[in-house]
Amino acid sequence: MKKILLVIVVLVFGTFLWYKFELRPLERGSEKRQKVEITAGSSVSDIADELSEKEIIRSPLAFKVFVRMNGREKGLQAGTFLLRPSMSVAEIVEVLRAGKSEEVSITIPEGWTLKDIDTLFARKGITESGSLIICANSCDFSSFEFLTNVTGLAPRGGKVEGYLFPDTYFVSTQDFVPKFFLERMLTTFRKSVLSKYGEEMAKSGHSLQEIMTMASLIEAETRTDTERPIVAGILWKRYKEGMGLGVDATVRYILDKPSDTITVEDLEVQSPYNTRKFKGLPPGPIASPGLSSVLAALRPEESPYWFYLHDTKGLIHYAVTNEEHNTNRARYLK
Repeated sequence: MKKILLVIVVLVFGTFLWYKFELRPLERGSEKRQKVEITAGSSVSDIADELSEKEIIRSPLAFKVFVRMNGREKGLQAGTFLLRPSMSVAEIVEVLRAGKSEEVSITIPEGWTLKDIDTLFARKGITESGSLIICANSCDFSSFEFLTNVTGLAPRGGKVEGYLFPDTYFVSTQDFVPKFFLERMLTTFRKSVLSKYGEEMAKSGHSLQEIMTMASLIEAETRTDTERPIVAGILWKRYKEGMGLGVDATVRYILDKPSDTITVEDLEVQSPYNTRKFKGLPPGPIASPGLSSVLAALRPEESPYWFYLHDTKGLIHYAVTNEEHNTNRARYLK
């Protein structure tokens, strides 16, 4: 009898230990996110199997036992959730009960400005319109030594414009803090660009600010990776010779006129961002360039060309002389 009781105690205790272990995160410390679709009418078993298949939980059985023991069967919501294997079963159940994902996926494309990012976050209801722009001009980013104290920067982008690395970010909608998010983007820039190409940049003969500003112009002026190094070579050559760069995208940026037709009056705007009127680079980047544009600015391709334009179909045409360029304008911009 005592042996039977001992076996029962061992089994019960062993089951308890197994159960507690299976409720723990599958991969503690993991930063992976997995999209999980919970359809309407899904049973607890269906949800457990889906979470197990997506490698979010250790044990479907432990998940089902936890849900039923805690009376959560009717509280789990349908929807799309971003879950992490670093979450415990209890944390996962609370997210499913709340009916909303703990985080949302936000993709920032190449060529976006801080204002574009701010508008996106406001549209999604994550933060109030203008909050990211205000932070860019008032928050302390002194821990990011690469943000130099350049004067004359446009308030619409402040010191962080051009250094917010384009990527997909997972953002908490519950406790979003503009400064923390901008710091994440700056950290990604540091890891993706400076840690890999910082030494090459230091030997380039140009400052980081110049390279990133040029990269932002290349991002705005080109369509393909093939074009980027050639256009970079043209713009750096014009810059070195003290010629006007003539990049309309800088005028669009300072006037906040991303798509409307640029007028003669627009081209007369008194701003160092107006590369039609003022020689040299603008004070800072006009958007966040992708890595291919950064590398093009860092590794420009030599060519005989001094001019370029895109026709109405988006194809690029180069020219050696201004006369040839004007001929291209008449031929391809009808």
